[in-house]
Amino acid sequence: MGTFIVFEGGEGSGKSTQARRLYRRLRRQGHPGLLTHEPGGTVFGERVRRILKRGIYVTPRSWLFLFSAARTQLLEEVVHPALARGEAVVCDRYVPSTIAYQGYGHGLSLEMVSMVTEAATQGLRPDVVVLLDAPSDIGLKRRAGRGRDRFEAEALEFHRRVREGYLKQAKDEPERWLVVDATLPPRRESAYTTMVTVRAHRNAAMDTAFNPNIQNSMFRVTAAVAPRAAPAEMPMI
Repeated sequence: MGTFIVFEGGEGSGKSTQARRLYRRLRRQGHPGLLTHEPGGTVFGERVRRILKRGIYVTPRSWLFLFSAARTQLLEEVVHPALARGEAVVCDRYVPSTIAYQGYGHGLSLEMVSMVTEAATQGLRPDVVVLLDAPSDIGLKRRAGRGRDRFEAEALEFHRRVREGYLKQAKDEPERWLVVDATLPPRRESAYTTMVTVRAHRNAAMDTAFNPNIQNSMFRVTAAVAPRAAPAEMPMI
């Protein structure tokens, strides 16, 4: 089995950029990998994405089922085959987004969200979730001037609830989640790519996907994060 890595974050957090950088870094290091995103990655998923981008009114419960249906299609068409080939799958959004946006943001029952997402994924969970965390107002300011989708147009309080949902999930599973400070300023000339150490569960398949010599529960994965000025150590994890 391969390794399943998910990038999460609110609007303007930079998660999509970091997911692409991780994927490119893994490829340069010779690790077979695949980059995908939600909603999308399949013909059906991209149609759901177009509904989102066009700002069509959809009720919160309908979003839950739409995103879950697109997720099932992505897993069956793309993710499961790649994992079976032993590849590292880097995915921009997954179940944590549904919990944060539809559960915390829209206020749907977390029990219902859990039941629907469990049915859609058949229990497939990521090995690592990288959360790019920034205050909601900062993220939205970064998106100012760009076309806004259905969720980007929501009120600031909605986005604060979404962030709360992400941080609650990270707190509940510290062994699976890596929280990166997404407010760190980039260098003037370019974004900074650094190696971060991720604490992971003792999963031999995950370890050997990155380094066959690793015998403990620590492995290294690249994440593009902007450093503080002359950082002495890694930023907060």
